[in-house]
Amino acid sequence: MADRVNSPRARYREQTRAEIKEAALRQLATGGIEGVALLRIAKEIGMSGPALYRYFASRDDLLAELVLDAYDGAAAAVHAVDSAAGGRAALHALTGAYRAWAVAEPHRYLLIQGTPVAGFTAPAETVLKARSVLGPFLSVFAHGRPLVSVDPLLAQLRGWLREKPEVAAWVEQWTGRPAGDAAAGVALTGAVMTWPQLHGTVSLEITGQFTGMGHDPATLLGVQTALLADTFQLP
Repeated sequence: MADRVNSPRARYREQTRAEIKEAALRQLATGGIEGVALLRIAKEIGMSGPALYRYFASRDDLLAELVLDAYDGAAAAVHAVDSAAGGRAALHALTGAYRAWAVAEPHRYLLIQGTPVAGFTAPAETVLKARSVLGPFLSVFAHGRPLVSVDPLLAQLRGWLREKPEVAAWVEQWTGRPAGDAAAGVALTGAVMTWPQLHGTVSLEITGQFTGMGHDPATLLGVQTALLADTFQLP
């Protein structure tokens, strides 16, 4: 089996698939999702249309891989942060790392967080990839002590932990806390509250909505992150 995977044919196939995806990313960067066209990609890399379809069955098949790759890129950015010590410093570092990735790769960010593509269904693995991005945030909030204003959401997410074994397993993977542990619910609540704050600010920045508003988006995100840290009384 290993011989087949490492054979010249297999290596050539993977190299060609990578070349196709690189061409698609260039089209994505210049023309958005609507600019990604298999026949144009084939022409750019010197391949016939029918030959390209041997590597990706359809445009949606190609987009699905680009979506998964984009989540992997975002995950790599936050996983590179040393958040072992926890606390607000780690939270600031994580949100900053995510923003830096999005600003550097706006076309990949918008692929996974922008307007949904009509008729396109993301692969099932997308859920696991997205959880990988949020995983480090769970560990930061595991030692939080949320204010009472968070209680209604905390109660709902503790119920989610009880009802969804896969969610409980994900939280335990990153925090070491089982679903019945009060800290597991706190960790999940903190991560869930961080996501819309982070996504909202970064999305507005990426799409140019802050232009002329007289503030630095990084500063705004820093203030929002500090408020989250205060809400969970992170050290």
